[in-house]
This record gives sequence, structure tokens and C-alpha cells, in this order.
Amino acid sequence: MIKRLTLLGMSLALAVSLAPAFDAAQAQTKELVIFAAASMKNALDEATANWIKETGKPAPKISYAASNTLAKQIENGAPADLFVSADLDWMDYAASKNLIRPESRVSLLSNRIVLIAGKDSTAKLDLKPGAGIADALGSSRLAMGNVDSVPAGKYGKAALEKLGSWEKLKDKVAQAESVRAALLLVSRGEAPLGIVYATDAAADPQVKVIATFPENTHPPIVYPVAVTKDSANPDAQAFLTYLRSAGAKPVFEKQGFTVLNKPATSS
Repeated sequence: MIKRLTLLGMSLALAVSLAPAFDAAQAQTKELVIFAAASMKNALDEATANWIKETGKPAPKISYAASNTLAKQIENGAPADLFVSADLDWMDYAASKNLIRPESRVSLLSNRIVLIAGKDSTAKLDLKPGAGIADALGSSRLAMGNVDSVPAGKYGKAALEKLGSWEKLKDKVAQAESVRAALLLVSRGEAPLGIVYATDAAADPQVKVIATFPENTHPPIVYPVAVTKDSANPDAQAFLTYLRSAGAKPVFEKQGFTVLNKPATSS
């Protein structure tokens, strides 16, 4: 069962990441290239469509994957113009490698992490110290993003540790390479429970939220965005400005994000 979940998680992650390979020729085009956390997909797709309609600009190329994957791709030379991370750590990493323009960096959004189950599940749990998640799972697995690198996985592990549940659960976790891959494991019935962002749960009718993790159980969930250092596309800053605008705010809020929209240069 563990092997099956691991393999499925890997294959789903490949399908969900949507992060195509880029070559040097593409770097020379004027196409706006955005690297964004997988959990941003629904909201950013809609915001982008509105921006195209309002400005008449060509459609950007958006690659969605886990923030750690995207940061490493940029470090390895992938020609992105904008980077949207699901946590401060990976944006800080990009900054430490001189991959972004610090003056462009903004803390754009916030989110929540939730415990989900399949839409027909009867599971009920109260996320308080000693929460019986392990008992609810039995011999099954808890779907999460990789707890060492994927932001949602890191937040989830921190919350479980705070609740005193991690030691009982650490050997029951099916770790996926992105939060959307973890979501799909629950959506497709391969795992009975999962930890994802509230916005991910809202985007999939095959799952339901059975509990929301208290905010004091994990670090604040912040989505920073910045123009990459090597971007030569003038639309990069223009698009970032649009994401901060009053016109984009309802799109993010509809998907369940909280709009922060404040400059930030470090965590």
C-alpha cells in the first residue's frame, strides 16, 4: 500500500506540477514567464485571464509546482520573470542566491491549512492537543506535501508537532511532491485524509474540510512574490502591480486567500 501511494504521489506530482522544461531559445522570447506555487493555480489562472482582457497583453506562460522545485529551477537557470512562493523560506532562499530583485518583493497573500477527507467521508476530528488523527487513519495513510521541502507539508508537520500528534503519524504519511498532488490522493480515494491549504480544498468538489488547523500551531502562511533578477520583460513588474491592485483582490478572496499586499524583504 505504501509503495502504491508513493508511486501514485510521484506520478500525480509530475502531472500537477505543470513545470515544463525551458531552453535557452525560450529565454530570448518576450513571453512573460511566471513560476508559481501549485496552490495558486485556480486564483492565478483567473487573475491572469482578467489581466489579459484588461490590457490586451499576450498570455503569460505559467508553471505551477512546489515552491522548492521552482526556486531550484530558477537557481539552475530557468528563465522565469516572476516567482510566487507559498512560503517565506523559499523566497528567502531565492534572495540569498541573488535570484530576485529585493525591492520588488511583496508579501501578497495568506492562507490556512486544513484537514480534508473524501466528500462522502463521515470522519470527524477536533484539532486540539492529542487529536486522534492516527486512530482515524487506522492502517491507511495521511496525504501531505513533502514535510522537509514543500511549504504545505512543512506547515502541516509543524502543526502536528504542536498538537503532539507527529510521532504517531510520521510513519503513516504519504508524502507528495506538491500540495496539489496530496490533494489528488484524497480526491481519488487513495488516502482517506490529507493536509492541504484551504484554497486547495475549495477547488476540488471531491473533498471536504473536516477541520481547520489553529493558526497558532504553525508559522504564518505567507505567499511572497518578486521579479527575478535576470528578467528583462517589462511586463513582469506590470503584472506584479496588477496582482496588488484592487481589481485582483476579489479573485484571490473568492478562492479563499487573505490579501496581505505589503512590501517585505525578509521573513
